[in-house]
Formats: sequence, structure tokens, C-alpha cells
Amino acid sequence: MSSPHDPHALHDLLNAYVDDGTVPGAVGLVARGDRVDVQAVGSVDVEGSAPMARDTIFRIASISKPITAAAVMLLIEDGLITPDDPVDAWLPELAKPVVVRTPSSPVDDVVPAARPVTVADLLSSRAGWGFPSDFTLPQVQALFEVQKDGRDLRAFPPPDAWVAALARVPLLYQPGEAWLYGTCSDLQGVLISRVAGRPLPEFLAERIFEPLGMTDTGFEVPASKRDRFTSYYRAARNGGGLELADAPDGQWSSVPPFPSGGGGLVSTADDWLAFARMLLADGTARGRRLLSPASVRQMTTNHLTPAQRDIGALFMEGQGWGYGAQVDIEPTDPWNVPGRYGWTGGTGTTGHLVPSTGTVTVLLTQVGMENPTPTPLMRDFWRHAADTTTQ
Repeated sequence: MSSPHDPHALHDLLNAYVDDGTVPGAVGLVARGDRVDVQAVGSVDVEGSAPMARDTIFRIASISKPITAAAVMLLIEDGLITPDDPVDAWLPELAKPVVVRTPSSPVDDVVPAARPVTVADLLSSRAGWGFPSDFTLPQVQALFEVQKDGRDLRAFPPPDAWVAALARVPLLYQPGEAWLYGTCSDLQGVLISRVAGRPLPEFLAERIFEPLGMTDTGFEVPASKRDRFTSYYRAARNGGGLELADAPDGQWSSVPPFPSGGGGLVSTADDWLAFARMLLADGTARGRRLLSPASVRQMTTNHLTPAQRDIGALFMEGQGWGYGAQVDIEPTDPWNVPGRYGWTGGTGTTGHLVPSTGTVTVLLTQVGMENPTPTPLMRDFWRHAADTTTQ
């Protein structure tokens, strides 16, 4: 097996997973300062119609979340909202929420919320809606009817209808009490649109993608770029192999009715690198300031207590959460450097940055995760990145 410092090590690691059929292809990027190792292996589809390339476009799923959180921070810096503001000023459907009496209570056994849901609750994923480790709870089952699989964007109604449906589901915990996965990032997307008075895709394009030069990031892939867009696969339901879940001319061929702040973006390795480098540079990029250092610190600092981390242990494996992404606080594995910020995407993607070393790691594949646990490929990639950046 190649040494992590072998110039071919990343290529060999990724290629092994192509050779065994785990993924048709992958793009892996490890950057530290100006040194960037990018390897593209395999093909954009199982037919091998085109080789994977550095600029191949992927559905990045939940590594969209930190981008959405950054957009909320922009609105805070604009003075349009504050973290302590109740969100019902812009999301009136969520005024006077109710909470199930206990997490295991039936959905009709509710008590009033002790206080309103705030912007900070959405940013830290502690509003009371979202997924805990236990999916069998009655409230969670009700939430599944609204918070559908984010990889199937056409399953979502337009934002107004989605928020109205969510408002009919009681909270699982009181606002601020518990970290719950997923829903708050989609709520952030709707909040951005309503506060800014414009669609989420327009706001992100003008305020984040264009300033950072993220030319291939958005909620759709135009026809002129589809030759660089992967097919997307999931494990075959009849066992063995992969089945097509979405083709290049499928769900991302136009902006969906619900532009998901939680997972709706397509992007490339270099585009996500540009976003991560902005955070590493305390909010600056390309000679201009996008976010204040204080906003970046808020995004990349853990906001959870140990008890709140335990509620979401299935997703975070004991680590913390900032705004829009995980923040590592325990060095449980070689790659869990305290302060490491980032997340995984259910379409087989990961993006992280490590402020203490100036490292960015991005892994993009086109095969969906079967559960929230990071895949062996992800863990091997993170181990490689840790080995190559600790020298």
C-alpha cells in the first residue's frame, strides 16, 4: 500500500474503491495553503461514458448547509435580523409552536413552547424540528411526512406550502433544548428568501457564489454544463450493485420548486474549496471581505452541550455543531482535530476545513449514503488527509 506522502497515494486510495465497484468515480482534494492535491478517478457514470475530471459537477447534498448558514450571517451583518430575533416575524406560520409532552409522546399530546423559535435556534439546529438518533418516535414519524429525503428535491412543495406543513408538526423538544438534524437548514433557506425579499438561489448567487468565484455552484445545471455533470446512484434495492437515481438531465435540469438550503446545491471540488478558504481567511476572499471574523468564529465554534450532542450521536459521533456544520471537539479518530469544521452529504460527499492547520479536504462521489454513518471510503479519505497534513 502506498505511503500517505507518496504523490500517488490519494489516487491509489480512490481508485481502489472504483475498482471494487463501490463508486463509478470520485474527486478527492486535499489543500494546505497553496499546495493542492486533486485526484479525479473513474467515470461520471457506470457506463464509463466520460472520465471523472477536476471540474466535474456533483450534487453536494448536505455540504450545502454551511453555505446557507453563511448566508444567514450575511443578513445579520446587513442589520436585517439578529440572532435573538424570533423567526415568526418572517415565518409567521411558526408562531406559537407546541411541543410534544415528552419525546415519546403521541403527536397530539402537546404543551405550549416556553419561548419563540429564534434565528440562533435555526443556525445551531436547536429549533425543535429535525431528526434525533431515534427515528421511531411518533413526532419523528410525522416529521418524515414533511422533511422528506433531501436528495429527491421534487418531493418538496414550494417553500410556503412546506413551512405551512411543517407548522402542523409539533416540536420534539423545547426551542433551544436539543440539537436535531436537518430541518433547521431548510428553514434557514426560507428565512433568507423572506428577509431578503428574493429567491434563495438569487441571494446565494449574488452574495456568495459570484464574490467567491464559485462559477459552477447553484440549484440547477444548465444544458451547457451537463456534459460535466455526473449521474447519481444508490445501492440497488434488489441487492448488489448500483441503480440510477438521477440522470444529468433529471432533477437538477431546472431550479426546483423548493430550493433546499439543507442540501439542494450542485458544485465542484474547487468551488467548495473557495468557500472553505474564505472561512479559513476569517471571511475574506479575492481581496474583499465577505464575512466578519466574528461571524466566522460563530459559524465554526461548537454551540452544543454534551447532553445535546448525545441526542444526535447517530449523526455526529460525539462531536459538536457550529452553524451549518459539525465542529470537532474530541480527537476520537486521527482526522478529528479539535476545531475541524465541515460535514458529509447524503449523495456521497464531504467537505471540511481545519483552522489550526489551514487544511481543506473535499471528497465528491456520486453514490448515495445508505445511513448517516460515514462510509469506509470517507473514513479512508479523512485518514489519508490527516496523515498528509500532520507533518
